Amino acid sequence: MRRSPSVVLGLCAFTHDSAAALLVDGRLVGFVEEERLSGVKHTKEYPSLAVDWLTAETGLAPADIDVVAYNFQGPRYFAAVAEAPRWALSSATRAQALQRAAGFAKVGVRTMRRLRSLGHRFPQARVHPVLHHRAHQLTAFAASGWDEAAVLVVDSLGETQTTTIGRGRLHPSGRPDVEVLHALRDPASLGYAYGAVTEHLGWRRGDEEGTVMALAALGDPARFRDLFEQAIRTSGTGFTLDPSIFPLRVLSSGHARTSPRFADLTCRPRAADAPVEAVHQDLAAALQERTDEVMLHLARRARELTGSRRLCLGGGVATNCVSVGRIVDAGFFEEVFVPPAPGDAGTALGTAIAGHMDRRGTGPLTGIAGECYLGPTFSHTTLDLGRWPTLHEHRLPGDPAEFLADRLVAGAIVGLFQGRLEAGPRALGNRSILASPLQAGVVKRLNATVKFREPFRPFAPMVTEERADEFFTLGQRAPFMSMASGVTEAARERIPAVVHANGTARLQTVSSAQNPFIHRVLEAFGRRTGVPVLINTSLNVKGQPICGTPDMALGCLVGSGLDALLLDGRWITK
Repeated sequence: MRRSPSVVLGLCAFTHDSAAALLVDGRLVGFVEEERLSGVKHTKEYPSLAVDWLTAETGLAPADIDVVAYNFQGPRYFAAVAEAPRWALSSATRAQALQRAAGFAKVGVRTMRRLRSLGHRFPQARVHPVLHHRAHQLTAFAASGWDEAAVLVVDSLGETQTTTIGRGRLHPSGRPDVEVLHALRDPASLGYAYGAVTEHLGWRRGDEEGTVMALAALGDPARFRDLFEQAIRTSGTGFTLDPSIFPLRVLSSGHARTSPRFADLTCRPRAADAPVEAVHQDLAAALQERTDEVMLHLARRARELTGSRRLCLGGGVATNCVSVGRIVDAGFFEEVFVPPAPGDAGTALGTAIAGHMDRRGTGPLTGIAGECYLGPTFSHTTLDLGRWPTLHEHRLPGDPAEFLADRLVAGAIVGLFQGRLEAGPRALGNRSILASPLQAGVVKRLNATVKFREPFRPFAPMVTEERADEFFTLGQRAPFMSMASGVTEAARERIPAVVHANGTARLQTVSSAQNPFIHRVLEAFGRRTGVPVLINTSLNVKGQPICGTPDMALGCLVGSGLDALLLDGRWITK
């Protein structure tokens, strides 16, 4: 008798960045973030569109799902409740102690209710809660494809954990496992501190930390260096936060994450529409510098504890490409890996992996290692421009890669929508905006008329893997645009548009195996210009998610300064 397949659905839902992943007998069917289909950035809603796509891809019904794995364990929050007396005895934390305990208890109960709601949605399935940091660890390690590595996860909060160091091993059966060797708990949270200062500087916490990272390159960290050394103190085992600067976390709205003392020592909170001044640049610079130092400290600790020569990074702080680049440059490890979706959305994949392994699912994991194009494709969808009367479709003359290279050389800024949707926060060539880095004023034009964002924001380069060393000094592959690299003299002279004020570039290396079409475009552009490098930014405007559907892409073309859109081989202009 033929057995039924093992079907595991992994979910990130109800908090932020909802997403879903599906494993069938250990094979990854797909992974997608709900925002890419719904158009609601960072949505916390149950990922119904993502789940519908995954089940449609396999022809499965909800009743066919064996395990629904979720990325939090409710009872784990109650550990923070038991610590209330400790915080109540300290004058620095007494004011928040009881509210903190109540908040963690409330979230723990709410999480258990969410698990019950998932049971109602999938009555035939076993609902399997997974420790949040374990989900991050499994995502990072499994995606690396390595047999062994140190695994460092740094985020804001997972139940009560904020930082974990582990050793990842691939068993002979093909199953990844991560043994936790050290953990830090809240309130020692680097993600909390970075988000708090982001909010103080007038940007959205949990969304615009990257803007603060970009702003940091314009400032002088010396102005607030001593303050951040006091506020985030390193120790032999990790770091701590000074509660007189960053008040104890309370899991409910209305509680400030920076203290009045912090404002007195730095500046008043900046309104979102207020001018950016030198003090804001200096504050961002000092925050980034201290974040780099702490991340280097943790990476060194991971090397000491594991003895590993390779490092996998996960958690929201792993999206800080400057800190990741500093770790690469430090040389603690021979190679550093960040998965395409290191933040909470990616835990949907990690929970699915945990659910598969914990139920002793058959078969090794496949379709995960080294992959990033994991979402829906629309290549066979009929295109109807009836809703877009100002748009026109044109037949492409000849090879699309050669045609696109010609248009980019001529100075066009082009949206590209092709193949399966990327995982994670970076556009990796399938939902991208491409431009020539050789065009005068291209950065100003992109920020002002296409992306509608701050003028100091940099743009990332993509380069053929074979010629990356001519322009960038990273010294390793960077397929998921997760590392800031130094640049060579050739880059400074020929493509200064992709070099940020701090002398780095957030690099994506592209191989012919990873993305054949983009690799051909880069080679064609290189034959015409001598530089196989393009500006690559995400296909969206500020405040909107990356365009996951054709309609979203067409809307972006109409509502922005894009010159054209290459949509699955169809050339669309205004």
